[in-house]
Amino acid sequence: MKNLIARAIANISSLLKGLQVKRCLTVVLVAFLLLTTNVNSGGNNNALGEQVRDEAHQIDSVRPKTTREWYEEARETEDSPGERLQKIGEESAQALKEFGSIYPDTLKRSTSDSQDNMAQAGK
Repeated sequence: MKNLIARAIANISSLLKGLQVKRCLTVVLVAFLLLTTNVNSGGNNNALGEQVRDEAHQIDSVRPKTTREWYEEARETEDSPGERLQKIGEESAQALKEFGSIYPDTLKRSTSDSQDNMAQAGK
């Protein structure tokens, strides 16, 4: 009986030692991968920023695309809130037109669903 218990304890301890070795190897491999991988390989890619700016201004529209353009427009109309509201309305309409031209199917489904929902709510 003592022999059986001693063998069971020995098997369990060898299994735990094996798990600890595997865990240690896993930690070493992950650390090696993290230390040898060049994480900042695309950090200085200025061409990407230029490409994004070109894409944003590709659609010929008068509404601002960047934060700087929004701030400039806000400064221009700072003293006349009526003109500012009018520009916001025009820009919102332009944005909706652009959205509709890019996603016509989504727009059709959205409007038909909302009209169906409004009709059901009215009953």
